[in-house]
Amino acid sequence: MRKVIFPGTFDPFHYGHLDIARRAAKLFDLVVVAVYDKPSKSLLFEPEVRIELTRQAVAGLEGIEVVGYSGMTVAYAKKIGAQAIVRGLRVFSDFEYEFRIALANRRLDKEIDTIALITGEENTFLSSSTVREIASLGGDVSSMVPPNVNKALKERYAAGSQAGFHRC
Repeated sequence: MRKVIFPGTFDPFHYGHLDIARRAAKLFDLVVVAVYDKPSKSLLFEPEVRIELTRQAVAGLEGIEVVGYSGMTVAYAKKIGAQAIVRGLRVFSDFEYEFRIALANRRLDKEIDTIALITGEENTFLSSSTVREIASLGGDVSSMVPPNVNKALKERYAAGSQAGFHRC
């Protein structure tokens, strides 16, 4: 079985992520969308919420499963028997960052390759931080995220604003 891991924080999962997952599923038997639990950046949603939102967003898509993980991505890929790590690239600066990470992962485990998929043109502007910022300011992100994620963002920011929560 050809298996690939598609790791990320997915905070939140958006249509750019969905595009990469769907396209990777055409190339591999199984795409494991792996939601990282403890990145060094500040998160809007807890790991369990991000996992569930991502599961709902890919529900019904063949060859895609969602899991949570912690630790080094390359070690988790090896643990689940993935042959590669798939990453999405939007702009040139993404390439530079992903290139360095791919080289480090290759140093750690020569058996795990990194495959980069170029995002669809309609998703080049999309990032989770952009989605969060627009949503936090009351903007409409319904064209950027699946409906379940849009609902969760609205609820999160409505609850936050009532409690004096502001995130920009």
